[in-house]
Amino acid sequence: MPELPEVETVKRGLEKLVIGKKIIAVSHDTDKSFPNDPEMVDEFMIGARITGLRRRGKAMMLDLSTNYSLVVHLKMTGQMVFVGKERFGAGHPNDSLIDSLPDKSTRVTMTFSDKTQLFFNDQRKFGWVKLMPTAEVESLPFFQKLGPEPLVDSFTSKEFTERMKRRKNTTVKAALLDQSVLAGVGNIYADESLFTSNIHPARRVRELTNKQLSTLLEEVKDVLELSIEKGGSTDRNYVDAEGKKGSYITFAKVFRREGEPCLVDGTIILKSRVAGRGTHYCPTCQPAPRGFK
Repeated sequence: MPELPEVETVKRGLEKLVIGKKIIAVSHDTDKSFPNDPEMVDEFMIGARITGLRRRGKAMMLDLSTNYSLVVHLKMTGQMVFVGKERFGAGHPNDSLIDSLPDKSTRVTMTFSDKTQLFFNDQRKFGWVKLMPTAEVESLPFFQKLGPEPLVDSFTSKEFTERMKRRKNTTVKAALLDQSVLAGVGNIYADESLFTSNIHPARRVRELTNKQLSTLLEEVKDVLELSIEKGGSTDRNYVDAEGKKGSYITFAKVFRREGEPCLVDGTIILKSRVAGRGTHYCPTCQPAPRGFK
C-alpha cells in the first residue's frame, strides 16, 4: 500500500494536469471499483470541472465544481494515468503506464471536454473511486479514524505528545504506525525517524520524555518531506507523475540495510520484528529496552 509521500507525489503530479478540466463521460468495469449511483454520477460528475486535488492520509480527493468530490484510494496496485498530448502516469509501475489504454487493468475512465482522459487502473481490484458531497468526505469511516496530518503547520509537538501518550503502554513504533494517532506514516518512515531520533522501536511510549517525543515529530516531518522531494520511497511499487521511480529508498539510513554498517558509527544494522512489522535499527544509536531480544 502506498504511504503518504507516494500519494502526495501522485497528487502533485496530477494537479498540474487536470485542474480546470471538464468531465464529459465516465465508464467503469466493476461496481467494486466505482461504487456510485448512476443518477448521482449524471447529475454531479458529468459536466463538472475539477477544481482541486487534496490528500488525506493515504487517500486522494478530486474536488468538483458541483460541490462533490471523487475520493480515490489506490490501495496496493492502483495507478492514475493522464493521456493527452503528453502522457503522465503515477502509481504501480506496470506496463499500463506506457501501453495503450484502456487495458485489462483499467477500472475507471474519465474523458474530458478537450478529449484528454484520466484512467484509474488497478490490477488487484482493491482500490476504488467514490463520488460524494465534498462536505461529507470527512464523515467516511476511513477518514474519521485518521489522526492529524503530520506536515500541516497547525500540528504541534504538544498535540503529538498528547496523542502518543494515549498509547503509553505500546511500543513507540506501534504508536507511530497507528493511523488514528498520526495519518500516513508507514513502516519505512517509522524506522527512519526512530533512527534519526536515537529511539529504539521497541521502547514503550511511557518511557519517552516530552523532549524525545518532540524530537521524534521533527524527524518524522523531515523524513516525509525528504521522501516527497525524492518522489516517494518505494523502489518497486510506486513511481511519480513522470514515470520515475521514487528515489528516497536509496537515501535510507536503516531501512533494508540489515547486515550493513550504520552510517553514523559503523555498527551493523539489525532487523527484528516490532509491532508485527519488519524493523530496522542500529543497536548502538538506538539502545534496546531491557528484555528486548
